[in-house]
Parts: sequence; structure tokens; C-alpha cells
Amino acid sequence: MRRGVSLVVLLIAALILTACAVPAPPQAGQAGQEAAPAAPELGTPDNPLVMSFVPSGDTQEIIAGGEAIENMLEDITGLSIDSNVATSYAAVVEAMGAGNAHIGWLNTFGYLLAHEKYGVEVILVTVRFGSTAYKGQIVVRADSGIKSLEDLKGKTMCWVDPLSTSGYIIPRVVLKAAGIDPDKDFAKTIEAGSHNNVIIAVYNGECDAGATYVDARNSVEDELPDVKEVVVPIAESPDIPNDNVSVIPSLPDDMVAKIKDGLLQIAQSDEGKEALKTVYSIEGLEPADDSFYDGFRAQLDAAGISIEDLAQ
Repeated sequence: MRRGVSLVVLLIAALILTACAVPAPPQAGQAGQEAAPAAPELGTPDNPLVMSFVPSGDTQEIIAGGEAIENMLEDITGLSIDSNVATSYAAVVEAMGAGNAHIGWLNTFGYLLAHEKYGVEVILVTVRFGSTAYKGQIVVRADSGIKSLEDLKGKTMCWVDPLSTSGYIIPRVVLKAAGIDPDKDFAKTIEAGSHNNVIIAVYNGECDAGATYVDARNSVEDELPDVKEVVVPIAESPDIPNDNVSVIPSLPDDMVAKIKDGLLQIAQSDEGKEALKTVYSIEGLEPADDSFYDGFRAQLDAAGISIEDLAQ
């Protein structure tokens, strides 16, 4: 009798366990499993290309010119593009390294750093005054009594962003060649952020001297009509290869070709010329590859400046 009861109890328990069992999740490929949605195609409205500009001039003007270039490039290529002005030169480099920006309008040294760290590649270089090279300058107020680089000891110096080639890197080389230690011989240094700001700071007497490209005074002449009489250069650097348009290495070749051809087409139109002038005082664009900067790399090596060390 007890054995019969035990069998009944076991049978009931088995039925309960079967009813309560949780079914195993379906294996890959089984019915009922949903595949993860594919990412939107790059260059479409849901996944636009990002084009980033360095803040080397007046931010509002760069935004206006950048948006005009963005709109024209979208019309020509059929690609969706979002443009922005980064908070610093380094921010564009790092955004490209992370894949958060696909196209960068990079200053010379920023490009060398981006190429070294992340394999970013130049596709176009800018043209100004009929040349793909430019110079840096150190400027002072005409009434300051400062006539030479040696006179700058103990003064207040204004710099552009630390990754600015003509507003920081190369002027420091020029100063060292003149026997001035840029880290020790100034009473005070100020990072003004842009070339425009450096010129304005020297004009207003906030800095005794400042470093910019030649000739950044043009960019503030509408605002300060007498700027070229008040602010004067006391030294110029050797030639520096111009800034550029670069792309990240993962961008498909056909897309790179569209962007490159589209920007060259923009540079030939009246509307495009105006936008390029607004954004960075650019007169034109020329195709280029990384070898364009080899001579400048040799100059940096001769001055003891290592891109490899700075890329760490």
C-alpha cells in the first residue's frame, strides 16, 4: 500500500516539474530569434559623415563658411554631411582617431600628429597668395620699443593653440635659435586660442608680443582698420607647408574620391570661393598626398622636434 502511494507521489511531482520548467532560449538561427539591426549606411541622413574644422580664426565665421561648404558638398556628392568647429586643434585629431570625425580641415602640425597616431591621410592642401606654403610671424605693438627677438625677455607672450604650427611650434624654434627660451624667458604666457585673438590681444596691449601666421592681421582689419600700423612683425619663420583637408583611413576609396572631387569643384565656383575665404582665407585647393610634408618633417627633425614623441 505504501509503495503504491509513493509511486503516485513521484508521478505527481514529475508532472509539476514538467509544467514549471522554463524552456531553453532558441539557438542562433532558430525560429523566433531576431537579428540585430544593421547600422545605417555611412553618408546617409541616419549616419552622416562628420566634417570637423580647427578653431584657428573667428569661430562664427568658420561655422558660416563650414556650413556653406557642407551644403555644397552634399549637393555635389549626394552624401549627408554634418560640419562642426572643434573646441581645440587636438580635439579634431582625437575625433578622427576615434572615428567620430571622418573629414578634417587640419593645420600642418595637427595633420602630422594625426597621420602619425591614426593614419589620417591628406587629400587636398590649401592655396593662399598663390602658394601652398606660408610663414609664421612674431608681432608686437609698434610703440612698444621692442625691436628684436632678444628684447622679448621678461615680456608677456601670446600663443595660439599648442598644436598650431605657425602660432606655437615653429615660433618656439625661431625663438630658441635667437637664444630665447620660450619656457623660461617670458614673464608671462597667454594661450589666446586663435590667430585673430593673438593679434587683438597685442593690439590692445594685453600681450607684449604674439605668434601668428603671416599675415593674420588681415583677418581683423575690418574690425581694427589701423591694425597694420599698430601691430608690426619683428621676425618671420622659414616656409611652412599649408594646412589641408584630410580623411580617416577607414573611409571607402569611392567616398574619398567623391569628397575630393566635390571640394575641388567647390573651389572653382564663385560661391565656393567665398565660403573658402570665409572659413580660413583660402584662395584654392590642390590635390596632395602625405609626401607633400616630407621636407617639413626633415626641418622638424633638424630642429630636434620629434613627431613620434609628441604623438605619445
